[in-house]
Amino acid sequence: MAEYPLKQRFVLDTSLFLSEEIRDDDETFEERIERLLDTIAAARLDLNISCYMPPSIAAELEHILRERGVSEDVLGKLDTWVIKKHPDRYEVYIPAEVVYRFIDEMSDRVNRGLRVSEKAVRKAEESKQRSNGGSKLSDVDKVISDLREDYRGALRQGVLDSREDFDLLILARELNAGVVTEDTGIISWAADFGLRNLRGRAFPTLLEEYLMALDSPRPWSKSDDGVDPDRL
Repeated sequence: MAEYPLKQRFVLDTSLFLSEEIRDDDETFEERIERLLDTIAAARLDLNISCYMPPSIAAELEHILRERGVSEDVLGKLDTWVIKKHPDRYEVYIPAEVVYRFIDEMSDRVNRGLRVSEKAVRKAEESKQRSNGGSKLSDVDKVISDLREDYRGALRQGVLDSREDFDLLILARELNAGVVTEDTGIISWAADFGLRNLRGRAFPTLLEEYLMALDSPRPWSKSDDGVDPDRL
């Protein structure tokens, strides 16, 4: 392994692999996944940069990739170069202020969900009145569809809404690692956890820049006259 002063850890979210922003114009879905994994492998071998995933997120990603027809060879690369590790849920410290904020936010979102439900009930009543008391299933279906979409936005968008999200943050805090995701809820909470975070779309470019810098002259290697500065 090449000597290099930069050693970092990253915890990866499913959204990194599914983001359209990391795909080149002429790439298939499988090709972009394989290119990303090859870049992660090079960063591990040449720069000692390690990428992790909680097993819960890894299982979710593998299921999605198989459903999209990704080959076993590419899945094998995922298993090889992305380290699966359970977060230490009993030892990782979470500030009380973070818990208080989570409780306040969930309370606010419940109230928002109630307002969305009340609005849907009023729409259903108005639809019934327009149909002169008759039953119009299509109108009711539209109200239900709108309710689901609005309710999901009010309660779930921008918040930790799964154990997988929480596992990712706990593991990143345990490892003092950066969080790589496109999920706005995880990004927001990563800041509260005091974690570095990076948008998934920027991660491949980051690794590629590091790898290119490895091949460039570096001030910590040797001086212009060939003398190692560490020996001076």
